[in-house]
Amino acid sequence: MASTPFPSDFIWGASTSAYQIEGAVREDGRSDSIWDTFCRVPGRIADGSSGRFACDHYHRYPEDIAIMRELGLNAYRFSIAWPRVLPKGWGTVNKAGLDFYDRLVDELLAAGIQPLPTLFHFDLPSRLENKGGFLSRDIPKAMAEYADIVSRRLGDRIERWMTVNEPWIFTYLGYALGIFPPGHQNWAEVPLVGHHMLLSHAWAMQAIRTNIPDAKITIGLPLSPVYPGSDHERDLEASIRQDGLVNRMWLDPLYGRGYPAEVVELFGDDWPEIDQADLDAIASPVDWLGVNYYFPTYVVDDPVAPVSMTREAPPSNLPVTGTGWPMQPSALTETLTRLHTEYGVASIVVTENGAAFDDPPVVNGTIDDQQRARFLHDHLEAVLDAIEQGVRVDGYCVWSLLDNFEWASGYNARFGLVGVDYETQERTIKQSGRWYAKVIEENGLVPPG
Repeated sequence: MASTPFPSDFIWGASTSAYQIEGAVREDGRSDSIWDTFCRVPGRIADGSSGRFACDHYHRYPEDIAIMRELGLNAYRFSIAWPRVLPKGWGTVNKAGLDFYDRLVDELLAAGIQPLPTLFHFDLPSRLENKGGFLSRDIPKAMAEYADIVSRRLGDRIERWMTVNEPWIFTYLGYALGIFPPGHQNWAEVPLVGHHMLLSHAWAMQAIRTNIPDAKITIGLPLSPVYPGSDHERDLEASIRQDGLVNRMWLDPLYGRGYPAEVVELFGDDWPEIDQADLDAIASPVDWLGVNYYFPTYVVDDPVAPVSMTREAPPSNLPVTGTGWPMQPSALTETLTRLHTEYGVASIVVTENGAAFDDPPVVNGTIDDQQRARFLHDHLEAVLDAIEQGVRVDGYCVWSLLDNFEWASGYNARFGLVGVDYETQERTIKQSGRWYAKVIEENGLVPPG
């Protein structure tokens, strides 16, 4: 029997992104993205791979939609590849690229699955990076043009839109640590890049609203409670600083509070001058908030660390995923309730939540990944806890539908409800996928296993 049911109109989905699953990077007029160029640099990707073939979703999307139907999904969150639609990043539209997403949307709708597109999920056209990337104010302008083109073509069939996915992750890993493209290691670039990402969201949202007045638009934020790694006062102060970077640097301007003064102070002279008109645009109300949650953050004070002077120090007693991420479902409840009480967020969809584990091989046509099923069960239970505390959570999307190219980890990390043999491209629904299908059917939690 199911536990307390979820709302009757709850969104049950799974998420992917274009570069991680589509492949076909050299087909039908698509140009290089920054990930294509980044993957060619030796040592950047753990297994030396790239998204050149990935899951071949570009050719196999009908098969993948059939799997979605088998799982009972009523929504599918995917991203649109900017370099597939606008190979230069602006200007001439690549008809073949836009036609692909037109077909994808039509087939999703025919299967009774709501399309949830994301416009920017890390794969900036390389030609825009060559013009300065997100350090340039030209990027928000290009993003507005891109949003206008895509929403005019697909807007008659799509209600919910996400503009930008995880600006903190893209900024932090790409410009401060160099783990993502463009591979910079310069903390001084973080404020300007982060601001341009939020401005890209704002101007893209304006373009979508012009074309689709009743669209429901969001941004996707990777949110996480930040806890002190000890009882020392200095570690408590460190957790407050880190919370400013991870959470409030993004939430505060989006909800009309401007950038947090303590974050501006952290960057000092590296903080750029920001126009009030920019802040007003960024504070234009979103219709819902996309929340990506994976793990809590524990930090301790570290005077030699840059900017926030913190380093991560998770408790040793917390269980971890296959990628070493601590598992603490209650932190998801805390994240959702904070958005409700502190920011007054009216509608939330958990747009990413999932875990990578060392999955066993296929046996009798399935993959026994009980660890993943338990992880998802416990986090859905955390969502229910938030709902019971009065938080409006309208949906949940597992990361990910398919095992895929997992950025700098290459193909070493598997997050999928569906396993992929990358040599044969054979798909296998895992036990976690079968379990998730039962949850969807019941519209409530069922025991894993």
